[in-house]
Amino acid sequence: MYNGGMGNMQGMMKKVQKMQAEMMKLQEELKTRTIETSVGGGAITVVASGKKEIESIKIKPEAIDLDDVEMLEDLIVTGVNDALRKIDEMTEREMGKITGGMKLPGI
Repeated sequence: MYNGGMGNMQGMMKKVQKMQAEMMKLQEELKTRTIETSVGGGAITVVASGKKEIESIKIKPEAIDLDDVEMLEDLIVTGVNDALRKIDEMTEREMGKITGGMKLPGI
């Protein structure tokens, strides 16, 4: 008869609780980080926080062409999407250090 089942279960629960605490701490720390990305050869620079909030958008004057506003709009959208993608990648990479690369729903 196997008697180690409860001890193993308690040990596993402690590990899960520790992982949860580490993940919560990391999630808070990631919110304070920022990502900066540039598009259009540096014409547009976007800074986003780990909370997925845009902190700033810088536009070089030479990127502004009143005859081609659509290009500027496209560059801004591209820059914002790139910054948000980089936030997701950073979060996934840092969480992977805690989870051992396991994909956990909602994280």
